[in-house]
Amino acid sequence: MTESIAAARVEFAPEVAYLDTASLGLPPRRSIEALRAAQDLWCAGRADARTYDEPLTDARATYAALVGVEQSAVAVGSQVSVFAGLVAAGLPAGAEVLTTSGEFTSMVFPFLAQTVRGVRVREVPLEHLADEITRRTTLVAVSAVQSADGRLADLDALCDAAATNHARVLLDTTQATGWLPVDAGRFAFTVGGGYKWLLAPRGTCFFTVQPDLVDGLLPHAAGWYAGEDRWSSIYGGPLRLAGDARRFDVSPAWLSWVGQAPSLELLAEVGVGALHEHAVGLANRFRAAVDLPAGDSAIVSVATSGDVGGQLLRAGVAASVRAGRLRLAFHVYNSADDADRAAEALAGHVAG
Repeated sequence: MTESIAAARVEFAPEVAYLDTASLGLPPRRSIEALRAAQDLWCAGRADARTYDEPLTDARATYAALVGVEQSAVAVGSQVSVFAGLVAAGLPAGAEVLTTSGEFTSMVFPFLAQTVRGVRVREVPLEHLADEITRRTTLVAVSAVQSADGRLADLDALCDAAATNHARVLLDTTQATGWLPVDAGRFAFTVGGGYKWLLAPRGTCFFTVQPDLVDGLLPHAAGWYAGEDRWSSIYGGPLRLAGDARRFDVSPAWLSWVGQAPSLELLAEVGVGALHEHAVGLANRFRAAVDLPAGDSAIVSVATSGDVGGQLLRAGVAASVRAGRLRLAFHVYNSADDADRAAEALAGHVAG
């Protein structure tokens, strides 16, 4: 365990071996303290709406650095499907959208909703995604890491095939950013929710847009927070949107951003490289202990037999079930003891 991981772990105090970050991340102490302070001000009647801009601005900057883009390329909101819907609404009639079989529905439903005007959605196996991109493909909508089982998309092959066929890519990073290095600038659009691996309260989301695509995407959800000077964009026309990706901002859930900013600060202090090495290392420690081959993901999906739910509960291990398989996720606050406890609880019950 690196010094940065060890320093970060003291900010967490789970009562169980928490291996369910793929469903909901845990907050660090600094985020809880920030939220309590903000709630106290709110309760005392001393909260000022303008002050909530500060943690949001900090979060935008830290996230931009985390994914390798300029702050001007990052929009903020609360839900992945809102930004996926923004991209979907901008597709021409007759466009082909390529996605993967079993993809998370927030990346599928917004495009299926556009089929009434001729948009076609084609689902293919993840391992064949790059090969299935053709000149007919307008957009590829896919998660960098699959929610159900933690499989990674081949991002290099995806980028190469998309460039060859002049297709754009919308990459969902919700199950990736926070442990997997992601260069958001390689993709036309990326979107990622903050309440899992970014350790925020539910209600934060980031959307990145390549600079040359900003003017071509209609900001149909624009509100006062999308204004160039948001505090003078509260009433009336004319339209006066921000000149960069902030024009796609959605009015924020304030307290969620109060919690998001410190969590991102902690992840930045640890560093993406250390986060990746730690998470995948623990996942592979667990895999080895239950006789599974090593993998490249922080998420482990296993077929099980017997009452594993009861066994995990009694062992003090928190996990989840997705697509009929047990799903375990390893993050910054986890230790070798967590991996070993889960493996011991599942001994003799892992089918593959």
